[in-house]
Amino acid sequence: MKEIDLYTKAHLVVAAIRILGHQANVSSSIEKVCEMISFSLEHGNLICKKLGEMGIIEIVEGSYGTRLFVKNHLKIEEISRGAVESKLDEELKKFQSNKKGLSKKIELFQTEQAEKQKNLFAELEKKLKNQ
Repeated sequence: MKEIDLYTKAHLVVAAIRILGHQANVSSSIEKVCEMISFSLEHGNLICKKLGEMGIIEIVEGSYGTRLFVKNHLKIEEISRGAVESKLDEELKKFQSNKKGLSKKIELFQTEQAEKQKNLFAELEKKLKNQ
């Protein structure tokens, strides 16, 4: 299954909340939404949490479990479309570039040290020849 972006996932979640609300005439749970759109419970919780933070859906925890409500579906249009890099991908790229920079610094330091050692040996050899 190809990876879908947050924009599409938001539409799927909101549609599932509405359909389940229409079918059962009660608010829907995260479990039922995930089951309907074939998301794992962990992935569904993550998406619902993001949508809750964005003000698209409202997550209400009560004695009958966690229920989902559509709060402002128009905010979905504020989400950029297409394959958006996750924060993990951004951090990974940042780490890799920092590691490359560190490797270059280490390599530069090693070449400087080799040059210093070469010069030191040349000086010692010169002093030994003069004696």
